[in-house]
Amino acid sequence: MPTTTHTLEWSAAYTHRLPGDAAGASASQGEELAKRLAHETTSGELPFLTMSYRAKLDASMEKILPGMLSFNNMLVLGIGGSALGARAIQRAFAPGQDGPNHKGRSLWIADNVCAEQFEAWLHKLVPADTLVLCISKSGGTIETLAQYFLVRDWLKAALGDQWSKQMIVITDAAKGYLREEANQYNLASLEVPDNLGGRYSALSAVGMAPAAFLGIDWRALLDGAADVARPLARQPENLASHPAFALARWARALEEYDYSQLIFFCYIPQWAAFGLWFAQLWAESLGKGGLGTMPVPATGVTDQHSVNQMFLDGPRNKGCLFLTSRNQPGGRNFDLNLPEQWAWLRGKPFGSLLEAEALGTRMALTSSGVPLVGIDMADTGPRAAGSLMMLLEAATVFTGWLMDINPLDQPAVELGKRLANARLGASGYPVEEADLAAFLAASRREQPF
Repeated sequence: MPTTTHTLEWSAAYTHRLPGDAAGASASQGEELAKRLAHETTSGELPFLTMSYRAKLDASMEKILPGMLSFNNMLVLGIGGSALGARAIQRAFAPGQDGPNHKGRSLWIADNVCAEQFEAWLHKLVPADTLVLCISKSGGTIETLAQYFLVRDWLKAALGDQWSKQMIVITDAAKGYLREEANQYNLASLEVPDNLGGRYSALSAVGMAPAAFLGIDWRALLDGAADVARPLARQPENLASHPAFALARWARALEEYDYSQLIFFCYIPQWAAFGLWFAQLWAESLGKGGLGTMPVPATGVTDQHSVNQMFLDGPRNKGCLFLTSRNQPGGRNFDLNLPEQWAWLRGKPFGSLLEAEALGTRMALTSSGVPLVGIDMADTGPRAAGSLMMLLEAATVFTGWLMDINPLDQPAVELGKRLANARLGASGYPVEEADLAAFLAASRREQPF
C-alpha cells in the first residue's frame, strides 16, 4: 500500500433534505451485495475490479512498447470509453502537448465524426512518423471502423505494403472485424479482456498504451487502481466498510431524496478531463429505466464564473463530489511590491489562490444546502489517479446494484446505433428502416431565425 492516504470527507454529505440516516436502507443490503461481489469476481464478470488481466498486459506492453516509441505521433481511433480515459490521462500527465513550443511525442484522439478535423490531421501528420492505434472492444464500432478504413488507405498510399507495421488494434481476443483484420494483415494487437466494457476499460490496454507512448508511468496507474480494488477482490465480505460502497450508498440516497444531478467539481486543474471520463462512466452505467442522476462535470476555478450560479442558487436538486489535492504545485510567488490594494497577495504563491477558491466554493455549496462529499488526494501523480479511477468505477457498479439495475450494459444507446446503421444502408434493420421512413415523412414545424 502507498505511504500516503487519500480521503473521503463526509461532514457535509448528509445535509439539507438528505437526512443522516438516508443511507440506512442500502446499508442493510451490504451482506447480500458482498455475496454478489464474491460471486461476480470469482466468475470473471468484473475484470476491471480483479485486474486479472494485469500479468498478460504487462507482458504484452513490454513486447510492443519499443516499436511504439520509434514514432513521434500516435493517432488514436476510438470513441467513448475508447477515448475519454486516454485523453484524461494525457492531459493530467503529459500536458506539454497542449502548450507552446512542444517538441515531444503527441497524441491525437479521433473520437468524433468531424470530417474537417479528420482531414486536417491526415493532411498535416506525416504517415512515416505516425503510429495508428485503433480501439474497439467489439471490433465493429461504426465510427471507429469508418476512420480505420480511411486511415488504412492513407497509410497504404504513403507506405505501400509496410502500412501494417504502423497499425495496432486493441480489440476482443478472438472475435470481431478488427480481430479478423489483425489476423489477415498480421497487425500488432492488444486485448480487451472478456466482460470489460468500454467505460470500464481505461485501466487496461485501452488507456495504458497511449499513456506508455507518452512516457507516462502506466504501471503506477495500475498499481494505484490495485490499491483500491485489492480489498474488494480479496475480501468481498468486507464490502460494507469499503469507501466505494459508502459512496454508492450516498449516491443512491441522493436519488431517493429527489436529487437528480451529481456535480463532479474538480479543483485539480490538470485532472479536469477526468470529469468527462466520469460523466460517461456514471451516465451510461446508471441512466436506465427512468432512474439515475445526471453527472455534471465542472472545473475549478473556471466554472465558478459560469455554472456555479446555478449550483448555488438554482433548483435544490444537486449533490456534489468535490475533488481536491492537498499537495499541488504553488508556482511562482507574487512580487512584494504589489500595489497596496493587493498587498494581501504579496509573497504568496500563485497556487494559494486555487486553494482559497476551492475552500470558498466548497463552503458556499454546503451553505446553499448541496450535499457534498470531499475527495482529497494526497498527491496528483499517476498512482493517485489510478486510485481515484478505481474508486469511481467500483462506486458506479455498487450504485447500480443498489438501484437494482445492470450497471454494465447500455441498452438505450444501442437503438441510436441501429438507426444510424439503417440510415447508412446496412442490411438487417427492417424495423429501424420503417421507423426512419415514418420519422422522415412526418410533417415538420420550422421557424426561421
